[in-house]
Amino acid sequence: MNLSQAAEPSDFDSDRVRRVSSETANSEIDRRTEMRIGRYISEGPQSMRRRIAELDEEWDVERMLQVNASSLALSGLVLGLTVNRKWFALPAVVLPFLLQHGLQGWCPPLPLLRRMGVRTRGEIDREKYALLEALKQE
Repeated sequence: MNLSQAAEPSDFDSDRVRRVSSETANSEIDRRTEMRIGRYISEGPQSMRRRIAELDEEWDVERMLQVNASSLALSGLVLGLTVNRKWFALPAVVLPFLLQHGLQGWCPPLPLLRRMGVRTRGEIDREKYALLEALKQE
């Protein structure tokens, strides 16, 4: 099963992160997802169920950006209060990136995360629902 069977093309268009990500990163993520779907289907129902449970726990790119930005901003505030006021520059840099991502769907760390294969919730769900559909057909 390929991704075009698992989701309508309009689903891809509505995904902000995919729209601002490079076509190379999107294609590689799609290719890896299709390979995983095929692998888990070929391994059988038990393997598919285990993978579905893993997918429920997988962090998407939005969560990763939020947690990382919050951690860096909080660290900068604590270090600014306890070590040196220059650490206040860290949240001053990180928080506008988080705001930019919230408004535009893009921020400087996003291309790196996408090249590392971090997926959107929609991409994770496409794999999950393809496996669920395959389980129904078992």
